[in-house]
Amino acid sequence: MSGKGTTGAVGSPAPPAGPGPEPGPPAEVELLHVTRVRLVETAGFELSPRQRAEMDRVWDRAVRANPALFDGPAVALTGLERAGHDELVLSWARATYRHRALRQVPGAPACASLFVSVLQPADDGSVLVGRMSPTTAAPGRWQLPGGTIEPPCAEGALGLADLREHAARELAEETGSGIQAADLAHWLITRGTQGNVGVFFLAPPRPARELRARYATLAEAETARGVDPEFDRIALIGSPADLMDLEGPHVDFLRPVVHRYIAG
Repeated sequence: MSGKGTTGAVGSPAPPAGPGPEPGPPAEVELLHVTRVRLVETAGFELSPRQRAEMDRVWDRAVRANPALFDGPAVALTGLERAGHDELVLSWARATYRHRALRQVPGAPACASLFVSVLQPADDGSVLVGRMSPTTAAPGRWQLPGGTIEPPCAEGALGLADLREHAARELAEETGSGIQAADLAHWLITRGTQGNVGVFFLAPPRPARELRARYATLAEAETARGVDPEFDRIALIGSPADLMDLEGPHVDFLRPVVHRYIAG
């Protein structure tokens, strides 16, 4: 999907990792450990004419800067709260990618993203990461396989099972790894620097050689069809320090999530 992206303001990539030793998870990315997740649909955004006009202006400017952006349906996160010590309630509303421009409109309702990501380990303990291709909404950015959640059909509910299915689909589309949704274990939730919330799933380990071969087969097939693969490169990361060797920016959650997996 050419316009996909998981975090960051419209038209603004995540900042690159800085030099120096790995200090551990940055404080601005919150790691939430719960076993139960409940999703509740809420009303959409109520915008004044001024806010809507400003949103359209910011969006149009972002599209001119990056024509890969598209205004498809997306789920916007409208609230997050704990229900007891082990359950998280995520409130969401139907929106489109255009609504992300509200982050740059003073006084507009907050519009955070809800996305899924998959941690795909290799048999040597490393983790697969990919770099977004030039035809995506975040060219050159390193992240885990995954993407923004799309709303269900009219009146349809959204549950953890739907997020798991979406995560399995993204993993296959981006890496060529055909893992059944039932084999993905809910692992972690993050809340990032702009309020974006990610639901992370853990895939069963696969041989490193197999992961590389599956991606190479996928990339070759898509290139033959005249389509750019969503990841133009993959890497297997064995430690958080390896992230500093990646050329280009990466999403805000990548370092703390890799740190958490390696440490755990």
